[in-house]
This record gives sequence, structure tokens and C-alpha cells, in this order.
Amino acid sequence: MKIVKTAVLTMVVLSSLSAVAARQPNILWVLTDDHRYDSIRAFNKMITGEEKSALGYVESPNTDKLAEMGTTFINTYCHAQGCAPSRASMHTGRYPFRSGIYEFEWFNNNVEHWKPSLPEQMAELGYQTFHVGKLGFRIRSTYPNGRFGTYQVYEQDISFHKMFDEGFTDWSKGIVTEVNGIKLEEPLHCDWLRTPEGSWDYTGYALNKIPGLENHSRMIDEKYDILRKYSSPDQQQHGYGEIIGGVCPVPAGDSRDGRYTTELIKFLKNPNEKLEIGSQTYTGVDPDKPLFANIGYDFPHTPVLPPKSFRDRFAKKTYTIPEVDKDEFGKLPPQLQGLIKKAASDHYSDEDKQQMVQDYYAFCAYGDHLIGQAVEAFVKYSKKQKQPWMIIYVCGDHGWRLNEHGSIYKFAPWKTDALDPIIVVSSDKQKFPAGKVVTDLTEFVDIAPTCMAAGGADLVKKEYDYLDGFDLAQVTAGKVERDYIIGESHAVTGPRATMRTKQYMFSIKSRPKNRMGGKDMKWAMKASYKELEPVLYDLNRDPDELNNLAFNPEYQGIAMKMKEKLLNIVIGDNRVEVNWNSNGDGTEIFRSNFAPDADDRKLNL
Repeated sequence: MKIVKTAVLTMVVLSSLSAVAARQPNILWVLTDDHRYDSIRAFNKMITGEEKSALGYVESPNTDKLAEMGTTFINTYCHAQGCAPSRASMHTGRYPFRSGIYEFEWFNNNVEHWKPSLPEQMAELGYQTFHVGKLGFRIRSTYPNGRFGTYQVYEQDISFHKMFDEGFTDWSKGIVTEVNGIKLEEPLHCDWLRTPEGSWDYTGYALNKIPGLENHSRMIDEKYDILRKYSSPDQQQHGYGEIIGGVCPVPAGDSRDGRYTTELIKFLKNPNEKLEIGSQTYTGVDPDKPLFANIGYDFPHTPVLPPKSFRDRFAKKTYTIPEVDKDEFGKLPPQLQGLIKKAASDHYSDEDKQQMVQDYYAFCAYGDHLIGQAVEAFVKYSKKQKQPWMIIYVCGDHGWRLNEHGSIYKFAPWKTDALDPIIVVSSDKQKFPAGKVVTDLTEFVDIAPTCMAAGGADLVKKEYDYLDGFDLAQVTAGKVERDYIIGESHAVTGPRATMRTKQYMFSIKSRPKNRMGGKDMKWAMKASYKELEPVLYDLNRDPDELNNLAFNPEYQGIAMKMKEKLLNIVIGDNRVEVNWNSNGDGTEIFRSNFAPDADDRKLNL
């Protein structure tokens, strides 16, 4: 009798677990890189009423379809305008000043303030977790045997680095020891472009100094019509800088992003089967468990190399290049002036400016094509298994400038660099209605709680108190009040904290220099207003953020209120700085908490 009761109890428990799993949606998280919001027609329509970008023609039928199917959070901003810190905020659900991750440093999960990452939390909720493509979450850990090294946060993760190394992508970069039969005296760092035959073409400035290879890089760049980031005609001639235009050297499906899409589809179409790409092996999806999958696309990050078919179409378009406001530069603080100087672009020829825009938008259109394939496979799989599903599409880990503010690149708090709308499509149309546009301010720390809540996490529990964002289902339902959003970025530009409301953007220098490691954490509280290098924009009057009003007497009251609020939050409300060390193995943590709960989401201007 006892055995029967135990068997019945086991059946009840298993049945209960199966019922919970049945309610958990499969989740596909799609993330792109350096992606401008205006490359998406649906977003342009929501913001300006026009399908075209202010620069001209764009193409995004698959993302537009996602917007029709789901809910768009059109005013979503990233917290840090660099790949690694931005992806850290998404994966941790925390502001940079709460995680202690500010730029491209390696970090570890051994520090006392650490909490499990988003995929680890999803695994705790019963999900199988899978990632393919770019990750950029630079975490390491100490293992039981004492070894310290890279830590895998997804149960299955197909390394894009190994894809590069094993010749499965169109482009890579690395050390070269021999070119065209000429052995180099010292190894050199170059761009690698894979040919359709499987060999590599090497190009880079360093090769120009090698006897017998003086014209090699120029010929390779001409072969692929490569346009590089340059600051002088001499640099242009000799192959300096990142690749900001050119043609993909291999057929479309063999590019980095094409390969990522292929592997995701393979994973979904081959349940529980052993799969491989090169030396990497993995197992197809398990239909008995809910799925949390992340595909991290590289497009349209440099090198900007769209496939020929897309490139040829966009080469026929003529774009309106943003003109430089001659008064803007003089009103900017030294930090932002320095950034513009590093990435100035108004000196490019008209032909080069057209190419950089044409190739960028062509690359975005190609990426949209791949997203359509990935989404179709995911939805088809979920429907076949009769499982609920949800797609979270994030338009870039940050944006990209195309001559706005007289420069290309990223790393600034401007809208071009920081606005990255999110679309959530769900089989549950009550939570995320089709075609709905939410204009409330949202931010990247909202991604983790949205996924976790969908997976069954009760976010009111104390164990989730560390999350800085909100479940977007609650935002959609109008249950979240938030007057502002915030961020802090250190990469390239230097330490800079930003606050946005619907009407204003205010940004200041938050630390005297990068990587302070707890030293003089209250510097900004004592610094003069001028030392903080402020910028303030009235977005109603100046949506392109060109006229810095930080020292305009008419706006001093607003500036002072925003300064006090912003500093109390990022410097005084549980700020964390960690001496991570070069390998990320540091654990010495510093806190500043003189203004606890300053981040109450309320700002009366």
C-alpha cells in the first residue's frame, strides 16, 4: 500500500511539473550589434510617420512583421554605448554602477555582490539554455580544481571564436606569419577575409611595411571594395582603420551571421540529435523542456561587409548625409569633443560618405533577412510542439553614427548611439498585444525581468531584489511609473553618466578617469559644475541633440535638479566598483551608499 501511495505521489508531482512546463513559453532572444534604430521602417513610422530614415531608403520586412505581431517599446535606451558593458547590463539585469561592469573588462562571479546571470536564472526555472553567435559577456570564474578561466553561462554555447578559427565565417582577425609565400620576421595582426575556395586573403596597414608586400593590402582592399575608417588621405591610402564598407567575400549564407542562423535552425530541426560545426559538438533541442535561446548577430558591426546581392541594390540609392552643425562642437565638453576628434567623418569624400551609408543599410537589410529565417524556424518549432512562445527582439546593443555630430562610431550618450527599441512578440496576446506601441521610457535592464517573469519567476520575492528593471508585460499593462532612465558608460569616451526623461537628456562626467577601483568615489559630488562637463538637451525643441543648453541660464533650474538626482543615484545609491584585474580575477569590492533608494523613478521638473 505504501509503494502504491508513493507511486501515485510521484505521478502527481510529475504531472504538476509538466503542467508548469506547459505554461512556460519557449523564448527566442534576438540581439543585433551597432544597430541604428532608423534602419527599421516600422520604427521610423512610429517616430516620424515616414518609413524612410532621415538619411533615405531602408529595408526591414521581417522586423516590420514582428512589430505587427507584437508590442514595440519604441523608447528603449541602452545603459552603456559599448558592446561588452551593454551586454552585461542585459545579462545581469543591473545598471553598470550596480554590477561594477563599466567597459570591456573581464569580470568574475566570485565577488560577494554577484547574482546569477539571466540564462542561469532561466535554467533554474527549468529551461534548457542555448546560445549561438556573439556573446560579449566577458565573465570568468574559479572552478573546484582551482583553475580560473572562462565561465559558460549558457548550457550550450556555440563559440563564434572557434567558427572564426576553423574557417566557418567570412571574416576574422588575427596573427599572420606568412603572406604570398613571404615569411614575416615578426607575426603581424591583420584582417582575414575568407575566399569561396576556403583560403584567406590578408590585409592590414602593417603588411605595407614588409618588402615585397608594399601593395598587397591595397590590392586586397580594392578586390573587396573596402572602405576604412580614416582621418587623413595618407591613412586612406595605406589601409588604416576599421572596415566600414565593402562586399562580403563569400556567399551570403557562409557569412558569420548566416552561419549563426544556420546553426540555430539546425538546433531546432533536430531534437536530441548530436550535431556539429567543425570541432564543436552540441545536442539538438529537447522538446520536453522549455527553451531559452539567444542568437547574437554581429551585423551591422564592423567589418561592414554585406553580401553582393544586397549591396548592389543599395548602391543604387542616394542618401542625404547628415550635415555638421558648425556651432555644436564649441558647445560640447572636452570628453565629447575628444570622441568626435577620434571618429571624425565629415572629411570623407562625398563618394565615401555614400558608400558607408549604402553598405551599412544594406548590411542591416541582410540581417533582417536572416532574422526572418530564425524567427520562422522558432515559431514553427514551438507550434509543432504545441508550446507557448515569446520572441524578444533587441535592435542593437547600442547604435551607430553615420556623420551625425560630424562623426561615425558609438560610445556617446546621444540618441544615435543609445536608442535601441525592443519588440516583444508572444503567443499570449493579452500580455503583449499585436501592433501595440508603448511610448513609455524603457531600458535594457528590463530584458532580464521580462524573461524571468515569463518563465515563472515571482519577481516580488526578495531573491530578485537585485534586478534594476521591470517586466515589460507590466509596462505594457500601464502598471509601471518611471519618470526617467539612467546609464553610465566608461568605454572610449570616458566615465559619463546620463539621465533621460521624455523631454530632456542630461549627461555628466561621473569619475575623473576610468578604472578608479573605489578611489575617491565621491569625486563628482565635490567637483564643480564645469568639471562635470555637462550637456543638456531639450528634446522637444532639439530632437537631434545638437544644442547643448547646460550653461543656458533659462535651463539652470532643470540642469541642477537633474544633476543632483543623477549623482545621488549613480554615485550614492549602492554604487559598486571592483578591482577586477586584467584577467578578471580580482574580488576587492568598493561601495558607495550615502543616498540609498535615490533611484525611486520619480523626478519633478
